[in-house]
Amino acid sequence: MAKSRTTTRKNTEKKPVIRTPKKVSSRNKISSSKSGKQDKTSRSSNRKPVPKRQAPKPSPLPSQPETKKEIALQPAEEKLAIKLDQSVAILIDGNNIEMSLHTVSGKSSSMINFDKLVPALLQNRALSRLIYFREGKSISNKLAERLQKMFHGSVVPCYKSADIPLSIKAVQVASKVDTVIILSGDADYVELVRHLKHDGIRVEIAAFPETTAQILSNESDYFFPITVEYSFALK
Repeated sequence: MAKSRTTTRKNTEKKPVIRTPKKVSSRNKISSSKSGKQDKTSRSSNRKPVPKRQAPKPSPLPSQPETKKEIALQPAEEKLAIKLDQSVAILIDGNNIEMSLHTVSGKSSSMINFDKLVPALLQNRALSRLIYFREGKSISNKLAERLQKMFHGSVVPCYKSADIPLSIKAVQVASKVDTVIILSGDADYVELVRHLKHDGIRVEIAAFPETTAQILSNESDYFFPITVEYSFALK
């Protein structure tokens, strides 16, 4: 009887059931992955976009009244504020200048306008002497009075040519002035120009270019060309 009970018990005991996992097909995997992506996109689409932070706008500056731009017109030649402390002696060979003017203008009645010529020669420099040398005794009294009135100048009559008296006067006044201006185009004054320059004097020649010796203008420190514009005709 005991053996039969044990056998029945063995038969009646159930064996444990071991379940094996079902194999998932590749189609199911793809569908599941697609469904997962769709869920992610739907979630992302449902999310509200986060607004971007904008930098604060700078506060506007207070309005300033508009100023008119003034255009400064620069002159062609700017005048420099330089004080010229130079004294000048003007020595005139009257016969040479008068004959040159008559030749260039073609009028024997033409005269030099010293009221216009002298300021152009000085160029803001101080006038120390003005002497008009002329050969002969027929010197215009009106010219002498005009030179005296305007420039404290003098007229010196010469016995023959004016080159010797002019040269002597130039040497005499050289130690009292800085510049000597000789109104003549005669080549006889070349040695005088060299002598004055050797002593440190500035020498300028003023004459008509048409009747001036080239060697004289080359030896001078500066050549001022006289034109017909610095003359007038006697009526």
